[in-house]
Parts: sequence; C-alpha cells; structure tokens
Amino acid sequence: MLGLTPLGAVHTAISLVAVAAGLIAFWRDKGITPANLLGQVYIWTTVLTCLTGFGIFERGGFGKPHALGVLTLLVLGLAWLAARGSLFGARSAAVMTVSYSLTFFFHMIPAMTETAVRLPVGKPLADSPEAEWLKVAAGILFLVFLIGATLQLRRLRRAPGGEAAPRYDRPGGAVDSNM
Repeated sequence: MLGLTPLGAVHTAISLVAVAAGLIAFWRDKGITPANLLGQVYIWTTVLTCLTGFGIFERGGFGKPHALGVLTLLVLGLAWLAARGSLFGARSAAVMTVSYSLTFFFHMIPAMTETAVRLPVGKPLADSPEAEWLKVAAGILFLVFLIGATLQLRRLRRAPGGEAAPRYDRPGGAVDSNM
C-alpha cells in the first residue's frame, strides 16, 4: 500500500496521531503542553514516531529523516527541561512552548514530503523528496511556525503568571501547572 513497509505503516499511523493531537492542542489550548492528556499524547507519539523512523531505510542508510528524528528528540528534551522550570528561569514557559511548536513543524516536513512523493497513486506530485517546490513549501511552513511561535510568545507575556512553566519536580511526579 503506497509503497510502505509494515514498519512504515505503523510509523505513519503513529505520526498521524501525533499530528492530530498537535492540531487539536493548538486549536483548543493555543499550544502543546505536557500538563494535559492531549499534550502527553502528542509528546509520546512524537517520541514513538522518531523511534520507529530510525528503523526505516527506504532511501538508503542514515539520512535527513533520521537526522530530523534525532533533532526532534533533542528539542523534546529541551522542552522537558524547560517544563521542569529551573534551567531557564523566567523564560521556561517560552522555551517549552516554542520547543513543542518546533517539534510540530518538524512533523510537517516529512508529512508534506512523503505525501508529495506518494500521492496521487501512480502520478505523485513530486518525483523526489529533493523537488525544488518542496523546499519552497518547507520554507513557507517555517514562516508559519515563526508566526505561530511569535503569537504564542505574545500570549504568554500577556497572561498573568505566563512566564511560569508547568513543573514536574514535585514529589511523586505531580504536576504543578501555572499555565
């Protein structure tokens, strides 16, 4: 089906859950936060998307998609550190918010690329993942990310206590959400 291996199909299904959770979080909560179930679903399905992606070598060995997976995991780690609240101080909420939004942007790159090289079946929109128009589209998506992140940061600055990030260092792992 669409040239997907069984692992590729599982990877795609998990990533679709992550993207759906992210879209709903942006719509409902104006951002992704680990302080609620929707944010947690996004985070864990994003981790699983990265991990399953490391087993896909359709276009040869370790490549750009694998590097993006590593980068995504690093940015998720940064967001997790920011959620703990101590490393970035007053900027913790901003670092966490922009980091989670950046991981969503990272989802969009392979989503757009893989869709373009596979659909419509028999006559895909792009001949290769390196098609010039895909690079332009990725640039446009990056501009959308920058606009969205700017709006999120403005919202944080306006919110009372908006600079405080949810903290996860309470005994028993309890969440102290100031957002």
